[in-house]
Amino acid sequence: MKLKSLMAAMTLAAATLSVLAAGDAVEVKNAWARATVKGQMATGAFMTITAKDGSKLVGAASPVAGVAQVHEMKMEGGVMKMAEVKGGLELPAGKTVELKPGGYHVMLMDLKEPLAKDTTVPVTLMFKDAKGVESKVELKMPVAMTAPGGMGKPAAMDHTMHGNMPAK
Repeated sequence: MKLKSLMAAMTLAAATLSVLAAGDAVEVKNAWARATVKGQMATGAFMTITAKDGSKLVGAASPVAGVAQVHEMKMEGGVMKMAEVKGGLELPAGKTVELKPGGYHVMLMDLKEPLAKDTTVPVTLMFKDAKGVESKVELKMPVAMTAPGGMGKPAAMDHTMHGNMPAK
């Protein structure tokens, strides 16, 4: 019991750490990835990002995934659609952008192995500022079934599916 409590506390602490990039120009907080089950080939990673002077999240990579992309889910004509954000996700200067279930998120696809709850997964985020300068943030995201510490809300989507999904 004590080990589970310690692991839960460590996961929450890791999730609330801030990671800074490019001379403190981009801050990533509350990062986490959704756990998967055997045979599940995709999942989402979520976080909040604040860019001091404005930037774009232009890409992602992880050694556990064959493909990592920035995605958006949105309703179109009564149908929930998920697609890659072409050209990058805008990060307005000084404003926090939330990547969360049912909205913007990092999609980890072609998973090489299941992501087990209470482990961590390495993810690299790539940014480009208004001057075209590129930077990276290396994360070790806790893996959980829901947002650590009750942050965010449970997903209203199944990351095992990709493409058009009927609205509920």
